[in-house]
Amino acid sequence: MDSWWQLGEGIGQRGATLAVYQITCPFCMERGNFKTAFHAEKKKPASDKKLNFETLECGNCAGYVMVLWSANEFNYGGGIHNYKVLPWPLKFEKYPEHWPEAIGRYWLQAKRNIRDENYDAAAVMARSALQIALRECKAKGKNLKQEIDDLAEKGILPPIMKDWSDHVRELGNDSAHPDPLQGPTDPQDARDIVRFLDFLLEFLYTLPHRIQQYRERGKKGT
Repeated sequence: MDSWWQLGEGIGQRGATLAVYQITCPFCMERGNFKTAFHAEKKKPASDKKLNFETLECGNCAGYVMVLWSANEFNYGGGIHNYKVLPWPLKFEKYPEHWPEAIGRYWLQAKRNIRDENYDAAAVMARSALQIALRECKAKGKNLKQEIDDLAEKGILPPIMKDWSDHVRELGNDSAHPDPLQGPTDPQDARDIVRFLDFLLEFLYTLPHRIQQYRERGKKGT
């Protein structure tokens, strides 16, 4: 997105109105319990496109969030919209809806363990999320290394993704099969490995999902 006028065009949530039920209060973590405290709009010249500026008040703790949102200009497919929220929750409570549940569960645990500074556990959870993701992609092999190699040979994992996957595997192995003389997982290593996992899941699941949305939009426009 290189212009805010593109917000809600092509990628977003179903419907032409703000999905308040999906917004979580960053202070008390209650979801969807808001009332509008302020609303303003900015219309694009010579167009029906508009940007909405919303301040929402939490009905539970009276905290405030600011939301910038916009619906797609021509309302194709029954309408979609997208939004940006500030501030956002620092606690990870959900994973993208288009991810398989098992992958999202382990990913959330990896993220939460990073937040709580449980770095050994974060590495193990990242490794588990990686292995489930590869098996969802029909990887074959007796162990994680063979599964990574299998998908690399099939072209599903390009070389850079294979390298990242091996890095996740190696650090996860150290924590899952510790040596008595082994020290704790380095905090920065754990953060990096979970970040690498983010990139991998973006490549395997989020990018294909966005491409599918693009194709569906093209079909509806014909």
